[in-house]
Formats: sequence, structure tokens, C-alpha cells
Amino acid sequence: MLKLEIVTPERRVIDAEVDGVTVPTASGEVGILASHAPLVSAVKPGVLSYSIKGASEKIAVASGFVEVNDNKVAVLVDTAETADEVDIDGARSSRQEAEKAISAAGQLSAEESEAMREAVVHADARIAIASGK
Repeated sequence: MLKLEIVTPERRVIDAEVDGVTVPTASGEVGILASHAPLVSAVKPGVLSYSIKGASEKIAVASGFVEVNDNKVAVLVDTAETADEVDIDGARSSRQEAEKAISAAGQLSAEESEAMREAVVHADARIAIASGK
């Protein structure tokens, strides 16, 4: 078993014992099971999934960090939402706004352009979990 904590600046989203966790990181999705080697990595926007007694749950996460040590997975992200918490219309609107900003890429710095691409990925993750995908 692993202790999973997902924390945002506003709240503790999850504090539970889980069987496994999959986290979207800067180097791709990382699957974490009990006795995983210590790890610190950047979290990219996407879908974080975890399982408890065979049941899988998903959470849309924004950027942040993950630390794995001694069967504890600490995920610190800007935002995290369960399917019930996602405002799907708001997520679609956020996606459209980010796509418009990307279309005007000539007016954006490289950092702003990357932030808009991450906003699209985050919106897609929110839409996916709210739609049950």
C-alpha cells in the first residue's frame, strides 16, 4: 500500500491509502507501486489516476511536483479536480481561450505559448474525467 496525498494551495484533495498511482510527469506517465524508488519530478497537466482495492479513480491535475519516498506519494499541484468537481462548460471555455491565444502565437513569448499549450492539456484532462473517459 501507498499513502497518497494530493495537495493544492487551497486544500488537501486526497489523503488515502492506495494500491498504485499513475502521475503525468515531465518525462511521461509514471506508474508508482509500493516500494517504488525515491523520486522527485515535475508534474505536467493531465489525468492522475489511482486505484483502491481494484477500483480506479481519476483526478485532473495542473502543473506542480511529485515526491515519492518510503511508500508515500506527495503530489503538490496548482489545481486538482475530481470528475464531480469539474465545470465542463468552464473547461471547454478555458480550452477555447487557450487555443485562441496559441493561434496568436506570433504575439506570445515562448513561455506564454508553452503555458497556453499546458492550459489546453489541462482543459482536455478536465473534460475527459468529467465525461467519464
